[in-house]
Amino acid sequence: MIKFVGAGPGDAELITVKGMKALQEAEVVLYTGSLVPRELLDWCQEGTIIENSADMSYEDIFSFIKKYADKNFVRLHTGDSSIYSTIAKQIEFLKNEKLDFEVIPGVTAAFGAAASAGIEYTIPGVSQTLIISRVEGRTPNPESLEQLLLNKHSSFAFYLSITLIQKLKETALKLGYAKETPCWVVEKATWADEKIYRGNIATIQEQVLHVKGVALIMFGEFLHQKPSQESHLYAKKYKQESQRRSKSL
Repeated sequence: MIKFVGAGPGDAELITVKGMKALQEAEVVLYTGSLVPRELLDWCQEGTIIENSADMSYEDIFSFIKKYADKNFVRLHTGDSSIYSTIAKQIEFLKNEKLDFEVIPGVTAAFGAAASAGIEYTIPGVSQTLIISRVEGRTPNPESLEQLLLNKHSSFAFYLSITLIQKLKETALKLGYAKETPCWVVEKATWADEKIYRGNIATIQEQVLHVKGVALIMFGEFLHQKPSQESHLYAKKYKQESQRRSKSL
């Protein structure tokens, strides 16, 4: 059984209990060394075969998996394996080889960053849509940045895009976003050396020129965290209306 485990965004305690148990039972672990904290490997039992995939090609990874496919095998990915993890290509290989697999979800950086910043992505009357994407650079994005940003009442979380923040700024201003539109950067979300930079689309770039590594860009009016209407869930008048309807039934 090959188990894909989401390691979480950085804090070693943010792995799920199920993911932790998979590591404890693993005989072989293949992990993304540049992004997964080493502390997570402390859950592994003595004698576990542990290999870093950072310098591996797909062919190397497939060969390694096939070699140890008869073991309790964990493929440890950063964050959640459903986002920017290349899990699809690996699962295609497993299916072709008729190898059993299981996917154990994890906490992705967008949610770890939101927790660290103490914010919500869905604000009543402001945004009810979260768009997770990346700014196109050398890696193509089938959805243009212009098309994404036309969704002006959405909350944006851009992965792997810190070196392209100038492009984000220019595109947003061209599309009519106000210079004061909030834009925050969370560097190494939930890691011990995490840093949060708060600014707006016109000024944030100056604060993060030194940031070259793992960082998440948050962009949109939702960052004000001020609803423009009451939530139906907790607002008193909506609760009273709901109670009246229940009594009438």
